[in-house]
Amino acid sequence: MSTENEGNPVPPAPSAPPVPVDTPAASADTAQGAAPEAPAGADGTPAYPDSPPARVDETATQAAHSADAPDPASPADPGSPAAPQGEWPPPAPPAVPAYANEGGDGSGPGGWGSSYQPPEPKPGGRRGGLVAAVAVAALLAGGIGGGVGYWAAERNDDTSNSTTVSAADTPDAPKRDAGTVAGVAQAALPSVVTLEAQGGNGEGSTGTGFIYDTQGHILTNNHVVASAADGGKLSATFSNGKKYQAEVIGKAQGYDVAVIKLKNAPSDIKPLQLGNSDKVAVGDTTIAIGAPFGLSNTVTTGIISAKDRPVASSDGGNSKASYMSALQTDAAINPGNSGGPLLDARGAVIGINSAIQPASSGGGMGGSGQSGSIGLGFAIPVNQAKTVAQQLIKTGQPVYPVIGASVSLDEQSDGATITQEGAGGSKSVTPNGPADKAGLKPGDVITKLDNTVVDSGPTLIGQIWTHKPGDTVKITYERDGKEHTIDVVLGERKGDS
Repeated sequence: MSTENEGNPVPPAPSAPPVPVDTPAASADTAQGAAPEAPAGADGTPAYPDSPPARVDETATQAAHSADAPDPASPADPGSPAAPQGEWPPPAPPAVPAYANEGGDGSGPGGWGSSYQPPEPKPGGRRGGLVAAVAVAALLAGGIGGGVGYWAAERNDDTSNSTTVSAADTPDAPKRDAGTVAGVAQAALPSVVTLEAQGGNGEGSTGTGFIYDTQGHILTNNHVVASAADGGKLSATFSNGKKYQAEVIGKAQGYDVAVIKLKNAPSDIKPLQLGNSDKVAVGDTTIAIGAPFGLSNTVTTGIISAKDRPVASSDGGNSKASYMSALQTDAAINPGNSGGPLLDARGAVIGINSAIQPASSGGGMGGSGQSGSIGLGFAIPVNQAKTVAQQLIKTGQPVYPVIGASVSLDEQSDGATITQEGAGGSKSVTPNGPADKAGLKPGDVITKLDNTVVDSGPTLIGQIWTHKPGDTVKITYERDGKEHTIDVVLGERKGDS
């Protein structure tokens, strides 16, 4: 896989983040108590948390209806004695609720990849099902409440013995403390938008974005808005329900970052404060905001569970891979969260939620439909996203740092191997490029970049892309069983090829 040209199949992301040279990574075969990492689907690739539906294995759903768990929808066995009234303990509930397998169409995000695909709108409104359910619940609650209230009034008019205490002067919208999750959410939600993108071919996606500056620029993922980049439609809806049309200013497929801009942006928009992702520590509190499964303004919490996680993600289709040295979080991230902010405890943005590791079976909500978060979410560090956003706003195209060599994308444990041949039969080491000038050759195995251990091609690419063109990096490689260390001045590539 060339650092300049993507397009080859994307391998599984390595199971461990890069580690400093003086801290060798523990072997997965010898680590005690280490939980195996969930496979990423058909190709093992962590993918965008909003991908097009794909077929999934129904084994998990079928297994739920085992002989040990009677089907709640089936009639009772006429030969079985009825349970006596008042029996204790009561009979065990069925293992799978009757509704567990309803509503799924067998489709789901094969790799939790691109954007959540909302269902086709029905006549009379998009949210008829939800509204109807709420309305029925309200009517039932109203009827029951009225009956109980009348009964209580008839039975006892004397409330002097009541033990309930009512709060006095309770404000309609209480102010939440800034240091709490509620306070952070209350302050951040007005600056987060739900994005709806539709391409000229009718394909669409739903994701999230957040206000980047007072000029109306919004930061999000490339895979959320890519379908609307060429003649498509794009809209942004704020938490107060106001909707604005938008346009794509620039996108970087390799970084999976995009900048869009509101048309006729309101004058009172407030950008989110950007934090410093380099200062984030494992265990720090995280708060994610997005529109999982189209449910706008959803807030979830967790921690930073790992840093510098090498991730190669795609939507499982024909799109090229994106690479990142990601922040890993266990805050729930699902289809529709893509492009949304990952905040720290102060409410500052530390990352852009971009990909999740899917469950192996994919049998999730509603039986065999889309599976939910398993606690492995990945965010683009905001320091990198900010640099890319500045490039896109200024020139409309991304700039990538490169070493000028193609490397294998096979998952390995011994480094990134420079291939014998580049994409399309070209030379794997660009003549007079950075790698060529430093003396690298086909077959060399790169094992370290500065103080970071490199265990595969995707790890090397992700680490290189944390730098800028012109930066000098120290590369350690092996040739004929001997280790060598050289300095390489990174070159650049403009635009997505």
